[in-house]
Amino acid sequence: MTNLNTTMHKTIEIDGIDIFYREAGSKNAPTILLLHGFPTSSHMFRNLIPALADEFHLIAPDYPGFGASSMPKVDEFDYSFDKLADIVEKLTIKLDLQLYFLYLMDYGAPVGYRLASKYPNKVLGLIVQNGNAYEEGLRDFWEPLKAYWQDKTPENAQVLADFLTLESTKWQYTNGVRNPETIAPDNWFHDQYLLDRPGNKEIQLELFYSYGTNPTLYPKWQDYFRQFQPPTLIVWGKGDYIFPQEGAHPYKRDLKNLEFHILDTGHFALEEDLELIANYIRNFARSNGPK
Repeated sequence: MTNLNTTMHKTIEIDGIDIFYREAGSKNAPTILLLHGFPTSSHMFRNLIPALADEFHLIAPDYPGFGASSMPKVDEFDYSFDKLADIVEKLTIKLDLQLYFLYLMDYGAPVGYRLASKYPNKVLGLIVQNGNAYEEGLRDFWEPLKAYWQDKTPENAQVLADFLTLESTKWQYTNGVRNPETIAPDNWFHDQYLLDRPGNKEIQLELFYSYGTNPTLYPKWQDYFRQFQPPTLIVWGKGDYIFPQEGAHPYKRDLKNLEFHILDTGHFALEEDLELIANYIRNFARSNGPK
């Protein structure tokens, strides 16, 4: 008999495509839905899941075009944040997730906030790790993307395509960390292998372009924060150049039940501060679980 704490690797069909997800823990325990960032997948949660599975039910999907999920071509699938959120929503319905915490990181924030603002009564709380919902968080890194949102030309696309290289992927893992020697190179080798699949560059460029729809929704998400006051845990790597800590502090304006931690690490904070973050999550979820 399989131990419930063992991470299971599963696939489910949604809208005719295969969606891979990791699952661990008892289904009777409070659920944490883990939404990954770019350019990774549920792989970023491979160590967090077993660290919490003794007490929580954890689900970590791969979006289409990422990880082990299907990768339809750009002319076969709508690679937009609206569609990614739709896929995750359908996953929650198929898995009968009635109440859950949301872990939101990078791309996981615009995916998860679409879900949370649509179904506020299903969200037990938010765990925000370098996930943006405020204009203050879109600083220097975002200038080439803003140019692409305004003018979707091959020239502007090429600037962004340069961000899909092994060197850039490694930089995302090592920039701003305390000690780069603690970060396993398996991370960027794993991600880059998937980025280098034929057709994946075009997928990523479509999502870079679609990201431009997210800032227009920031006021809606902020209204959700103010109206529903979801309990929120912020664990934010301060060395992140992509999502700098200037994007973390504005949450204080709108959320009253907020636990706030700025960590001395980078973009992928779990790689350097897994135990610390896991302990914060455990205490937060215990305090804000189903009543």
